[in-house]
Formats: sequence, C-alpha cells, structure tokens
Amino acid sequence: MKARKSAARPETWLGASQPVGTLIIVLFVPSQDRAGNDIDHDFWVTGALETLGALFRGATAYPRARGVWRDDERGGTLRYEQPTIVTCYADPRAMTRESQSRLRAFLHRMGREANQGEIGIVIGDKYYGITQFDPA
Repeated sequence: MKARKSAARPETWLGASQPVGTLIIVLFVPSQDRAGNDIDHDFWVTGALETLGALFRGATAYPRARGVWRDDERGGTLRYEQPTIVTCYADPRAMTRESQSRLRAFLHRMGREANQGEIGIVIGDKYYGITQFDPA
C-alpha cells in the first residue's frame, strides 16, 4: 500500500492550536559573577521565565549546561560556569516597543546586579552580547 502525502497543516494533523510563534529567543542565565563567585542562579532563572512568559506567552529553562566564556577585558581569562539556557518561541508581532523595553530592563538588571561581563541572548538567528548595562 502506497503512503499518502498529507496536505494538511501540522496543527490539523497534530490536533494542535495554530502556531504560537516563529521568533526564537535563547537566553543564557549565568551561574556565577564575573569573578567566579556563585550568584543566586534560581532567582535569575525564575526572573527570565517570568519575563519571557509574561511578554511572549511562555518559556522553558533547560537543566544547567556547561559553558565557558573568554573575558577579554581581563586578559582573556576563561571563565567556566554552569548556565541555564532559557528558550522561548515568540510571535514576532509580540516584539513591541513595550516588550523590547521590558526585556532590555530585565537583561540589564541581571547584568548589573549579578556582576556580569556579558549577558548573552539569541534573537532569531543572531547572538547579542550585552556588556554595558543601563544604570539602576
């Protein structure tokens, strides 16, 4: 018997809702500060989930990863840590000036209060590193 190709859209054959979003956001939540001291990691992961969930409908935090980043301002020192990766699929129409402003405020606050050299976020297919943080 020959298999038939389905012309139905995935939401139809899955029995799912319409696609929620196509804009991919990936946020790297650090586990340490720039000096290698542990930070209140759970606080920042929860903050990231709350921010992305409120702005874009939902987010998922994956278990801690193993990562390294090079601190060029400190002689190229390699800093190893265990960040949590938070992902979100957003409707591009939800990326309004207000949501941009609220996301920026959270990212800059995390960078400033957690004493980071860089806060990393991927939007779409581009990585953005924030190294200068807005004042409180």
